[in-house]
Amino acid sequence: MAAAVGLGLGMVVTVPLYTARPVFLGVVVIAVAIGMWEMVHSQEPVHARPALPPLIVGGSAMLVAAWFGGAEALLIGLLLTAIAIVLWRLAEGPENYLRDVAGGVLVAGYVPFLAGFCVLLAAPGDGAIRVTTFIAAVVCSDVGGYALGVLIGRHPMAPTVSPKKSWEGFVGSALACVLGSVCLVTLLYDGAGTWWEGAVYGLAVVVTATLGDLGESMIKRDLGIKDMGSLLPGHGGVMDRLDSLLITAPVAYLLLQLFVPAP
Repeated sequence: MAAAVGLGLGMVVTVPLYTARPVFLGVVVIAVAIGMWEMVHSQEPVHARPALPPLIVGGSAMLVAAWFGGAEALLIGLLLTAIAIVLWRLAEGPENYLRDVAGGVLVAGYVPFLAGFCVLLAAPGDGAIRVTTFIAAVVCSDVGGYALGVLIGRHPMAPTVSPKKSWEGFVGSALACVLGSVCLVTLLYDGAGTWWEGAVYGLAVVVTATLGDLGESMIKRDLGIKDMGSLLPGHGGVMDRLDSLLITAPVAYLLLQLFVPAP
């Protein structure tokens, strides 16, 4: 079931990415909206109630703004969404005001703002290749880490946060991600990228992907929950699939802009 769901998610992303990129934008908007809903409801165990309406409206507008207006529009969208969260919560009175606003701003910065960099990757003429380079590198990191971690993993990286994540698995992630990234950067951009740029890109991705995974695990530990949701059988919630991707997206965007600038 987990493999089937993973394959289905890959098709949902890949097909519109290579056939109708505006539809891909719609897929990102829907995924982000579900992720924000999961993040808001995951805070119920600590009695925080971030305002969902300004998050959904502001987060969606943030992504559309990034598509049409670039990075500056994305940042302005984040600021306006944060203001909307602060103002919306005023109507409910002072009790737990700071906690609810802080939770809402965290969701806005963590989910739609970081996902906006995936939109920025997809916007140029070669956006499909850029998004592929981004997602494929993260997948290489995940697969390499899982494989070597299962085979020889003995030394936990952060036993109180994610007991199954080992240093041996991290080495596997690094090897697979660097090798995969060298192939992606040198083969997909008509010779514009070099092997060492691919290696640097891969090393950066493996670090951010690992930190993204550990960061979401830390949040779940703090909230006392196992998964962010149950929408995806065998995977948990949408946020449980986005954790590594979200933190990696801005790094992938910046490095690809540096190494293989968009036409």
